[in-house]
Amino acid sequence: MRSNLIVLTVAFGYLALLFLIAAWADRRAAQGRSLIGSPTVYALSIAVYCTAWTFYGSVGRAASHGPSFLLIYLGPTLAMLVAPLLIRKMVRIARAQRITSIADFISARYGKRGGLGALVAAIALLGITPYIALQLKAITLSHAILTTYPTLPADTLAASPFWTDKSFWVALVLAVFIILFGTRQLDASERHEGMVAAIAVESLVKLVAFLAVGLFTTFMLYSGPSTLFSRVAAQPSLVGVLSLDNVPGGQGGWLGMLILATLAFVTLPRQFQVLVVENVDEAHLSRASWLFPLYLLLINLFVIPIALAGLLLGDAALDPDSFVLTVPLAAGLEALPLVVFIGGLSAATGMVIVETIALSTMVSNHLVMPLLLRLAHRRPARYKDAVLAGWLLGIRRVAIVLILMLGYLYHALIGETYSLVTIGLVSFAAAAQFAPAMLLGLYWRGATHAGAVVALSLGIATWAYTLLLPGFARSGWLDDTWVNEGLAGLAWLRPYALFGLEGWDIYTHALFWSLLLNLGALVGVSLFTRQSPLERTQAALFTGALQPGLWSRAVTRQGQTTQGELYQLLTRYLGLAAATRIFAQADASTQASAHARPASPSLVARSERALAGALGTASARVLMDSVVRGETLDREGILSLLDATSQALEYSRRLEQKSHELEETSQALRAANARLRELDRLKDEFVAMVSHELRTPLTSIRAFAEILHDADTLPEPQRRRFLDVIVHESQRLSRLIDEILDLARLESGRMTLHPRRLDLGELVRRSTETIQRVLDERGVTLELDLPDAPTPVSGDPDRLEQVIINLVDNASKFAAPEHPRVRLALATTDRHVRLLVEDNGPGIAMEARELVFEKFHRLENTSLNAPPQGRPRGTGLGLPISRGIVAHLGGRLWVDDAPTLGGACLLMELPLAPDEASTT
Repeated sequence: MRSNLIVLTVAFGYLALLFLIAAWADRRAAQGRSLIGSPTVYALSIAVYCTAWTFYGSVGRAASHGPSFLLIYLGPTLAMLVAPLLIRKMVRIARAQRITSIADFISARYGKRGGLGALVAAIALLGITPYIALQLKAITLSHAILTTYPTLPADTLAASPFWTDKSFWVALVLAVFIILFGTRQLDASERHEGMVAAIAVESLVKLVAFLAVGLFTTFMLYSGPSTLFSRVAAQPSLVGVLSLDNVPGGQGGWLGMLILATLAFVTLPRQFQVLVVENVDEAHLSRASWLFPLYLLLINLFVIPIALAGLLLGDAALDPDSFVLTVPLAAGLEALPLVVFIGGLSAATGMVIVETIALSTMVSNHLVMPLLLRLAHRRPARYKDAVLAGWLLGIRRVAIVLILMLGYLYHALIGETYSLVTIGLVSFAAAAQFAPAMLLGLYWRGATHAGAVVALSLGIATWAYTLLLPGFARSGWLDDTWVNEGLAGLAWLRPYALFGLEGWDIYTHALFWSLLLNLGALVGVSLFTRQSPLERTQAALFTGALQPGLWSRAVTRQGQTTQGELYQLLTRYLGLAAATRIFAQADASTQASAHARPASPSLVARSERALAGALGTASARVLMDSVVRGETLDREGILSLLDATSQALEYSRRLEQKSHELEETSQALRAANARLRELDRLKDEFVAMVSHELRTPLTSIRAFAEILHDADTLPEPQRRRFLDVIVHESQRLSRLIDEILDLARLESGRMTLHPRRLDLGELVRRSTETIQRVLDERGVTLELDLPDAPTPVSGDPDRLEQVIINLVDNASKFAAPEHPRVRLALATTDRHVRLLVEDNGPGIAMEARELVFEKFHRLENTSLNAPPQGRPRGTGLGLPISRGIVAHLGGRLWVDDAPTLGGACLLMELPLAPDEASTT
């Protein structure tokens, strides 16, 4: 299964399958049934970030530098955490201004200047070419290992002419694929449905392939992670391979690599393409913000086990970058290595496809098209009637082939010198140079075009000096003396120790100096240069992109042109069909009789957006300026318009806020009104209950007093019994009045307490002695479980005694009719003293445990200790008053399950009093 014929057949068969998937997706899109409208497909397309570097190079970096490979994926994870804010803003800007690439994005932010777009395109072409070479190297290397193992692949490749190099033919096949599915329409801002669908499928294929080899290595080759790690631990030379000490540059290298990966994730042209240009719905970012990090976690799950397995194999595993292939090959497998090869092919081809589309768009729109427009302006007679729409697609297609051949040339000349990760990091550092101009431009209006140009120039020059040129020198294409000794023999100009900064890994070192100069120049130059009117407009639009309605109000042209001139311009650069469609969308006529009519502002704006989608914002501005007579709005007009827009949006926001506040106030008033009605009802109930409770003893007193007054011949025993009733009812009436007064004081906050330090255990003993006679009369057995040691609390002794007696009295009333028992237990915790009062009665139902603390709420008691007919004892005010007293002393009172006797249980908790020494 590893013969050259079989491998090539499977590889090109797989590429043919991608052709079919892409064609099917394009066909469905034409039918209005898009495949890429799913957030899952969007998240999978973002996984184009995982290239051959991930598939092969992560294992190689783990084997050489321990856990440092994780930083390449922690960076994107951090970036996706802010995706709903940062990337959503970029998506909204790109959709409104028909942005086609990162060069177009940066150019549009700084006044749609063609020169700045060309600079970004040139930097991208220079910086990303090594990355394309990395993918081609991975394809070549993996094919050679698969077909020649255990022979060293370098021996096979060294003498091979380019037409026998499989990566050369893969590059040509990919060029055909990209031309067919990446340049089918002129408008580069339109979605590449077929390409995105193919990339999503490739993301699944490479994930499945990597998980397959990881599962085989971990659970079949070594019977689980514990076996694998024990084998590694048995070899002293491998014990420290996963140590943080292996991270190049130490802590500085760790931080530098994390920053580099985070910035590169949003600035690599292919990531901008899938994150921003190919986004069909901002809402997809919500799922992608967690699904893509989950993908990264899965594809890195077995990196360390595979790396360790490769190290255990020794020389049989060949180069660390090839462990993913050589581990199953060394085990004698045939099918799995082929699956791994297809997974690596997916990782490499996916990156090449998207990166090449992004670069070809930049080359066409920002390098070639401006030259073509300048040539047409200088020789108008020659190009007057030329239809350039066909030329533009041809330029893009030629650019695709040239970019892939440039990547292959880099691979052939320099690629063998570096590992896969090394090549990738060089490109990462180049892409990171876009970050200051792009990210700072999204949030700072003051960033200027001049600042961006100087910043990018200094940044990429520093990158080339500290990374790219030393790479050529190490490959033998340049003299490496200056690398070791510094330019002109000046040690402080050594590219790997610039200005004497030593001890850092080369990537963190290059990133530090390039971004320092880049960011410093952007801020410094911007502070001393002025923006053009259009630049100020774009700065305001970019920084305020998330404000609702801003784009619909932003009008920057007040010039005039005719429908005929616009129609001729659109036909020339976009083609007849596109021009007709644009006019139809703007309800404008394409008839010759209408050509002299003035073009409406909406038609002018729509035409410029259409040209921007095909040619880039800078070229679109130049073309529109050639037919629209009249200047763009001056600075005052622009600022007035933007201020009016901002004021309207702010007024709308304030109205919405006021409306929300009024609604909240209305709800609060309704709730307060309902509460007042409830309080009024409770007041009526309270008055009725108090009247009833007062009338009952008064009625008894009056009745027995009248009997004594009228009956002179009453026997002495009966007279004394009647007098006892009058005394008892008078005492009951007095207690009720005292309780009502206590409750009133508690609720009004006027109850006066006299807290002092006291021993709660001693107070409990004194209180139980007071009520012991009552308990004896009821036949209740009282059990005390009190500690010998003092239990100091701060409280009013009289009020606390009132609470304890009330709790014991209640418990005795509701104890079991036969053998009634009441138990008191006192315990201390770290900060509190807790008194437990429980009985062996029926207990209190869960739903009634808070009701017992409401005024006049009484539980029915049918025990023998209760009066006849189940009449409840007491007034129903004892527990509310007790809870109020305890709360005023900083404690709490509640009902719980009885731990010992099984009935009701009331718990009182008070804070421990501070030590006397600490209070003096």
